[in-house]
Amino acid sequence: MAHAQEIKTAVRGSYIYERMSLEQASAKHDVAVATVRRWKSLAAAMGDDWDKARGAAALSTSGAGMIAQIVLADFLVLHQATMEQLKDAGDVAPLEKAEAISRLSDAFHKTMAAVAKAAPDLGRYAVATELLQLLAVFVREKFPQHSEALAEVLEPFAGHVAERYG
Repeated sequence: MAHAQEIKTAVRGSYIYERMSLEQASAKHDVAVATVRRWKSLAAAMGDDWDKARGAAALSTSGAGMIAQIVLADFLVLHQATMEQLKDAGDVAPLEKAEAISRLSDAFHKTMAAVAKAAPDLGRYAVATELLQLLAVFVREKFPQHSEALAEVLEPFAGHVAERYG
């Protein structure tokens, strides 16, 4: 059974932006999982890698903030544990304690830089993806009569953006 482009776009959106599994997205939109897997494969062959788009969406403004919070939280746990050990270590000189704190700070900065370097285009892709999401929401809310036309244009354009930045 042929599915409307709107359904394909909705399934893609559920997978990428709602971070649903392919199975969850297919169930939500009442499409067979095998069909969704085929759509994903065909899109990848045309340059629209749903997994890269999903990663970029995770690194969009809200996603990047969440990742930074996770990294910061992990760092703070390590920092607190180190501070407790340093407080309890009576045989560690104050200068050595300061050096340990300095190393923790340096490790945090290096970790953040490594994340940014790991996928330099992913940040630009995340911004482009977020902009497309904002446009789709804007059109749906302010110009609903144009939603179908926009969906028809955005699907291939998303593939073009993925080729360029993904």
